[in-house]
Amino acid sequence: MALQHDIDKKMIYAYLSEVKDPEVPVLSIIDLGIVRDIHWNDDELEVSITPTYNGCPAMDMISTNIRVMLATLGFKKVKIKKILSPAWTTEWMSEEGKRKLKEYGIAPPNPKQQVCDQKYFQANEAVQCPRCNSFHTHRISEFGSTACKSLYQCDDCKEPFDYFKCH
Repeated sequence: MALQHDIDKKMIYAYLSEVKDPEVPVLSIIDLGIVRDIHWNDDELEVSITPTYNGCPAMDMISTNIRVMLATLGFKKVKIKKILSPAWTTEWMSEEGKRKLKEYGIAPPNPKQQVCDQKYFQANEAVQCPRCNSFHTHRISEFGSTACKSLYQCDDCKEPFDYFKCH
């Protein structure tokens, strides 16, 4: 079934909410806030996305998964446009996405970066453990399982966990 140009954008966003982030499969690309826009150019549907990190290796897989999802719905011409500016920020993540991260065992980004002065940049943020909710945590490594996460450990329950970095 061929879909018309007048298909509701909300419906397309709903379909795209089924496309998961390959690095954090509990999050959809809508939860992450990387889908910037959807619009028609003549007979081609254009989906604009912004990577969470410049050079994020998951973007090729995400683009492919968007194409596959839309093709199964009857979209014949789809263009994926990568937008680098403005840069993605954790403020674009949905509250539902942040809740899903915590349930998955990854500390969601703090609402606002706590250390803004460059001379204090290396200071640890107060990051809440997603397992026991303690703020008695410390950073083990600036980079966790992916470049967009840091590795932390809880001083109370002793469990290591990823923190989705605020940026």
